[in-house]
Amino acid sequence: MTLKSPVFCFRRSALASAIVLCSSYSMAATVLEEVIVTATIRAESLQDVPVSVNAVSGDKMMEAGISKIEDLQAYVPNLTMSETGIGTNIYIRGIGSGINPGFEQSVGMYFDGVSYGRAQLTRAPFLDLQRVEVLRGPQNILFGKNSIAGALSLISARPGQEFEGLVSGTYEVETNEKGLDLMVSGPLTDDLGARLAIRKRETDGYMENLTLNRDEPQRDEQTIRLIVDWDVNPDLTASLKMEMGQFDVNGRQVEIINDQPSTSSTTQFTGKTYGQILDDTEIAIAGIPLATVDADSSVLNNYQDFKRSSNGDYSYNDTYNVTLNVDYAWGEHQFTFITGILGYDTEELCDCDFTGAEVFAVAAEEEYSQFSQEIRWVSPVGETFEFIGGGFYQKSELDFFDSIQVTSDILPQLLNAQDLQTLGASGEAPPFDVTGGLLGLGLGGVGDAGTEVENLGTPRTFSSDAELFSVFLQTTWNITDLFRATFGGRYSYEEKDGSRQLELSDLSTGEIRPEGEVDTVVAKNFSAERHDLKGSRSEGNFAPSVNLQYDWSDDVMLYSTASIGYKSGGYDARSNASPEENEVRAIQNTLNPGGAPVIVGSFEYEEEKATSFEVGAKTTLLDGAAELNVAAFYTKYDDLQVSIFDGTLGFNVGNAGAATTMGLELDGRMALTEKLMMTGALAFLDFEFTDFENGQCYQGQTPDAVSLSGTEYCDYKGKTNQYVADYSGNITFVYTTMVSKDLEFRGGADFVFTGAYNSSQNLDPSQEQDAYVKTNVRLSLSDVAKGWEAAFLVKNLTDETIISYSNDTPLSSSIFGSTGHYGFIEAPRTYALQATYRWY
Repeated sequence: MTLKSPVFCFRRSALASAIVLCSSYSMAATVLEEVIVTATIRAESLQDVPVSVNAVSGDKMMEAGISKIEDLQAYVPNLTMSETGIGTNIYIRGIGSGINPGFEQSVGMYFDGVSYGRAQLTRAPFLDLQRVEVLRGPQNILFGKNSIAGALSLISARPGQEFEGLVSGTYEVETNEKGLDLMVSGPLTDDLGARLAIRKRETDGYMENLTLNRDEPQRDEQTIRLIVDWDVNPDLTASLKMEMGQFDVNGRQVEIINDQPSTSSTTQFTGKTYGQILDDTEIAIAGIPLATVDADSSVLNNYQDFKRSSNGDYSYNDTYNVTLNVDYAWGEHQFTFITGILGYDTEELCDCDFTGAEVFAVAAEEEYSQFSQEIRWVSPVGETFEFIGGGFYQKSELDFFDSIQVTSDILPQLLNAQDLQTLGASGEAPPFDVTGGLLGLGLGGVGDAGTEVENLGTPRTFSSDAELFSVFLQTTWNITDLFRATFGGRYSYEEKDGSRQLELSDLSTGEIRPEGEVDTVVAKNFSAERHDLKGSRSEGNFAPSVNLQYDWSDDVMLYSTASIGYKSGGYDARSNASPEENEVRAIQNTLNPGGAPVIVGSFEYEEEKATSFEVGAKTTLLDGAAELNVAAFYTKYDDLQVSIFDGTLGFNVGNAGAATTMGLELDGRMALTEKLMMTGALAFLDFEFTDFENGQCYQGQTPDAVSLSGTEYCDYKGKTNQYVADYSGNITFVYTTMVSKDLEFRGGADFVFTGAYNSSQNLDPSQEQDAYVKTNVRLSLSDVAKGWEAAFLVKNLTDETIISYSNDTPLSSSIFGSTGHYGFIEAPRTYALQATYRWY
């Protein structure tokens, strides 16, 4: 029925800070369809789950063109995901792990109950999902594996009782994106059902690479999944999922967005931007020209305009997973056995100077394999005491390799020029180095630093093997019909072995270079040193949780939760130096300008702890025509794990100290009329570092402390974190009506908004992303009886420019004295056509 003349009033609950809407009607209201989630393992109504959770259905993801987590974040406030040059960031409520292969994510991802803790897996495209549930806040009892900031639960669509199929194609005009989805599902016998899903997607990208004259990033994605369900007998069922995927990317959505004139004392650099230095720098002695650095003129494009200057980069990824789920009913009790096997291989090349000059590149390979086994015992509902308990085992192996590669003479020549003017300060000078010299002139070790890094490689190998055992129990005591208390705990014990070795090699021969002046040059200019590190660690912890729920009325449920969670420690894969303060070639540099370099890296980091409190309310309003849910939270993090750019080329992992995050989250939906539906979410967030003395300084910032090695630190106490916006949210309107007997029109508009946030991990004030509202529109016409639908989609209708991640341009400031930044840019306005045919 049509909703008429709603009159709203507000009532505040002291316990839940909830807003309850009340209304008077002249007619009965349209009733919302119930949303079922499995956030607490049991299948429950979203309104009965005492967790701040957003659920996005598979149909919504297909309609909105949500193909991966990076797209999903627009519809879940306080969830942020972004790619970087060498990693992936995923944050909930301002907490994430940063970019380092040694990390497992603070935001856990679980696919059909199996932990997908590696950052690289968050880049994989979605395929044929029933829904995605985003649980915010620590989830250390039922989900367990390091989910200290929250969890993403992906649930595959399953075979049904009836035969059905789908084919859907998408074509996007601006980026030449072509996508095809195919699904076939149904019973094979009375006891056996299967579902096959295939996705293929290609796109040319929305960034113009001026150096290579092509559009980027070019994506080629393909995934195939087969699920077979077997009803063995009335008490035993089994489901086997097999999936293989490939997602390859050529180029990246990154460009130089800021490039300031150099303040270097080297005259060849002074007053020039980094791009100008690379484009045309004459190296001379006493006015006599000796060499000229002349890169592709595309390096002069040093501002944000969806055009990049790059020699080319790529990311090639192959994934596989096999999941066996067995359910056995013993009376009213259910036992579940989940066996997971997964892995991936990654090969990447990062043009990590982010310019069209061949300054340097970083090549990387990563191989990961994982086996896990979970056993659950779920009791029947309706008893005074209900419980979910079980055990979990996981074994994983990670092998990672990367190398900085200097393949041209651009960087060597520029370093030679600097070394000449600084009388050897960029390398080693007399009295020990008497054989070198600029361009072979033999100037007694002055002007030869760059020659040392010609054809240089820095092969680094890292491995980490982990074995985890845990047991968990969550018990609900139904004290009365209206009041219940849930107590949970998980004990985890984990062992890890880690190793990292870095060498200096000759790219032309592949041989390891002998120790010499190259070590000094690499230490002074790249902040890297040879090292060979190994370690073993073990740790155990107990994570408890207490939850209270009270049914205030038939339409209002109040809850409160207190919990403690942990994220295990481990080993740093990307640091370029050992954690020891050792002088590099001390004797050879005793009398040199600048003396012997001392650089300090990192290797081992400790576990992280979160203490969290949350109160909330789940409300049903207007006789079932509306829902409004609210959650207020406060979480304190101790020994927060962070990955910090060393200002040159590496990232060092450590424990920051302490931080707090607090805020308010609201989400709801409402049937405004029989034909018009509104959904929305709003989040307010406040994040503060309460103890973080060794934060990274941004370019030009006055440091608060300087270590013995000369590393500058800035105190982050009282500061916020990357990606933290004071507010964020979305609101969606969907209008559905029959335009004829058989044709249905459906129009939807999403408004995604956020306050300002800093896109750089060093919180550089110049890198603040302004607040924005992004609008997405979808218009469709369908014949439900015949199964076809045609749709027109517009994403980012108002053409907002959004920088999802930024950082200092490598080497720009540390060597050449030019302040600069690069940024990852989201897509501008795009248009797409979508056609779908379903059969039953």
